[in-house]
Amino acid sequence: MTMTRKKKKIKAKLVTKRKRKNKATVDIKQLKEQILKVMEEPLKHGYSIRTIMRKLHAEGKKSKRAVMQAVEELLDEGHLYFTSDGRMRSALERQNVLVGVVDQSSPYYAFVVPKDPALPDVWVSVEDLNTAFDGDVVKVAYFDSEKGLNPEGKVLEILERKHNRIVGRLTIDRSGEFGFVEPDSRRYYMDIFVPKESLHGAQTDDKVIVEIVKWPKNGKKPVGKVVSILGKAGDHNTEMHAIMAEYNLPYEFPKRVEQAAEKISAKIPKAEIARRRDFRGIPTFTIDPEDAKDFDDALSIRKLENGNWEVGVHIADVTYYVKPGSVLDKEAFQRATSVYLVDRVVPMLPERLSNDLCSLRPHEDRLTFSAVFEVDKNARVLNSWFGRTIIHSQRRFTYEEAQERIETGKGDFAGKIRTLNRLAKILRKRRFEHGAISFETVEVRFRLAQDGTPLEVVPKIRKDAHKMIEEWMLLANRKVAEFVYNLKKKEPRLTMVYRVHEPPVEDRLETFAKFIAKFGYKLDTSDPRRLAQSYNALTEAVEGKPEQNFIESLAIRTMSKARYTTEPLGHFGLAFDHYTHFTSPIRRYPDMMVHRLLWHYLHKGQSVNKEEYESYCEHASEMERRAEEAERASIKYKQVEFMQNRTDEVFDGIVTGVTEHGVYVEIVQTKCEGRVAMSDLQGDYYELDHENYRLVGRKTKRIIAFGDKVKVKVKATSLAARTIDLLLVE
Repeated sequence: MTMTRKKKKIKAKLVTKRKRKNKATVDIKQLKEQILKVMEEPLKHGYSIRTIMRKLHAEGKKSKRAVMQAVEELLDEGHLYFTSDGRMRSALERQNVLVGVVDQSSPYYAFVVPKDPALPDVWVSVEDLNTAFDGDVVKVAYFDSEKGLNPEGKVLEILERKHNRIVGRLTIDRSGEFGFVEPDSRRYYMDIFVPKESLHGAQTDDKVIVEIVKWPKNGKKPVGKVVSILGKAGDHNTEMHAIMAEYNLPYEFPKRVEQAAEKISAKIPKAEIARRRDFRGIPTFTIDPEDAKDFDDALSIRKLENGNWEVGVHIADVTYYVKPGSVLDKEAFQRATSVYLVDRVVPMLPERLSNDLCSLRPHEDRLTFSAVFEVDKNARVLNSWFGRTIIHSQRRFTYEEAQERIETGKGDFAGKIRTLNRLAKILRKRRFEHGAISFETVEVRFRLAQDGTPLEVVPKIRKDAHKMIEEWMLLANRKVAEFVYNLKKKEPRLTMVYRVHEPPVEDRLETFAKFIAKFGYKLDTSDPRRLAQSYNALTEAVEGKPEQNFIESLAIRTMSKARYTTEPLGHFGLAFDHYTHFTSPIRRYPDMMVHRLLWHYLHKGQSVNKEEYESYCEHASEMERRAEEAERASIKYKQVEFMQNRTDEVFDGIVTGVTEHGVYVEIVQTKCEGRVAMSDLQGDYYELDHENYRLVGRKTKRIIAFGDKVKVKVKATSLAARTIDLLLVE
């Protein structure tokens, strides 16, 4: 019996006994005090009901019922709590209290991630969440687990609710007197009760946004009211809007923002041109995806008289048009990033800016902010210049067209593109020699019908043209960060927005190293340089193997999350001491901040308020995380939609996870992941072997482990839950 089921059974037993007609006549208040007194003496494995009764010499049905009632009340009040094995302890044993954020990773438990990174994550059962939801800031009391894993705890107080609006599917009771909303997010484990007067015209199977108006205690459901009807569940546009709403992301601009954008003149004043360095006569072009509409970076290249190359990285000068404190600026700050769903882009800036004024379209004068480098034939940067410029792009290339010129040497600008590619390869090689890590996980894109139906899942393939653009953007970002950092030689340095990536946490590394060792791979964690080399060796070793995608995905999860901050902590994955984001101001607000700060410091401005900019960085990091989660949710939705009518096919798969609830399998052809439920594993009863990441058949001793190649069929799909149920095919 699992821990959670055991707890529920004990609690149900308490409730059942208490509700019997022949109620106890004992003074419950006094009895509760006696129980707490008894439990002041800690037992190694905690107290069971029987132990408490024995300690109190409770005999007879009435006395035992009274003890059951008292214990239940003490649990509800937080004076007692359940341990992971279903026993009880006194809250007085909890020596530690911390503040953290709820990470609801299962319907059965959550982790509270401390605000203080030096403290460990705390495991909390659903019964002990005290109605806290994913993302809520809580105060939790915790104690060390007897099993030596994460500390266990109980939520004492909810300090801040992250969301009071939830997106989900509505089901109205047959009586019509009330309904329930089942949240789309699997991180919300409770349905929301909606009384009749709060349905506001919503019908069964509508996808709705419900606002929670009451957070009840004692395990009851939250009470809500319907505030928006998005449409029928399963409709393509409804689901995409639902995903945006689920992550609290806007999917349209307020009218005042659109109007402000439309009022901006497209004419570039002559006085403004005169203030800028003019690159209009230098060969310049953009390279972007075929379906791109906003071109926020361009490259120029020319050979200098001394034989060196001048390479310009030209970035759309968004901050010329978007002034600090304006309506456009406030909206961009709140969004902080563009959001890329499978079928659409939800831009940070209105189309008037993102696809028109700030897009570096060919054959048009465009205002840019540039990083210009003089490099020799060995790609050593001899000089750097940063400032505002004007360009005139002569060609818009797709990645495929640029790749063709790299491979054949034929076509317009072929020589210049090949030179840029040759220099970029040297930069890339040097970066890896200095400890950069290569992670190129397989990403997928969809070919969609006009109505949004997915017709094909296609893996994204990165070639030299992609890597070439990436390398020049990395150089610009790095050099801008280094330039500002070095403007002031002593502490405190000038306040700057940095993109940082800290080294992995040691515990995660050790766990990952042990895991991949079972596949015959090694990870050297002795020092950062060797770790980076070891990661790259692992990437090469798994290339082309069935386990490549999930091992690389797990490797990325061991890493710290890249974020924005004013602290110059460096970028572990890129092996840069200083790094920022300068190259995409159309779609990232931090890049706009960097443009403004760089211009400010180029003109001898004083350092800006660090605390203020740190709060901006925290907001940008949070919005980036939401956008990424929304993107993953849209991909998952389309994967499920793509697989729902393919129940007759047999697919190659690889086991990517084993839990007490079943086996997770990634389908090789489509990169879709589904689950084979434990109840669907035929022919034996399987038990989870935690230590070796595998299931073992009790009778047959058959082993199903991470990395195993299997064949599967689709049993069922749920677009509402974004899940795929699979069956193993023997």
